[in-house]
Amino acid sequence: MTRIIDGLSELKTLVGEHLGYSPYVEVTQEMVNTFADATGDHQWIHVDVERAKQGPFGGPIAHGYLTLSLGPMLAPQVFGVSGITMGVNYGAGKIRFPSPVPVGSNLRLGVTLKSVDDIPGGAQVVTDFVFEVEGSEKPSCVAEVITRYYE
Repeated sequence: MTRIIDGLSELKTLVGEHLGYSPYVEVTQEMVNTFADATGDHQWIHVDVERAKQGPFGGPIAHGYLTLSLGPMLAPQVFGVSGITMGVNYGAGKIRFPSPVPVGSNLRLGVTLKSVDDIPGGAQVVTDFVFEVEGSEKPSCVAEVITRYYE
């Protein structure tokens, strides 16, 4: 269930808190192939199912950047901020891909609020995104995500 935060003033009180988890989403071969077509990254570990079975991961894996790109779909399932007119992606930092996302696995996003800083007309918000594969000990992607919210 999405946690709705009442404006930037409440958001500021939550710095340092884990805001929750998204539901799991299955990462399918169709998603991987579509991402490969969109980016031109057709490396065999992603799109050649038969060859990938003989590779280091025992099957095809999602692109790291595909995993990260699921943030805009999954984050609103974790939290939303009311009382704003717009939110825009501003950037990201410290992105890592510690473990693979096997095709067919279930992936979820956990979000921790790292900082909220005033900017003209709103706030710059930094969140830590941790993508987890169900049953895996290590996260598949960790990223510092920067968003600007305007009132």
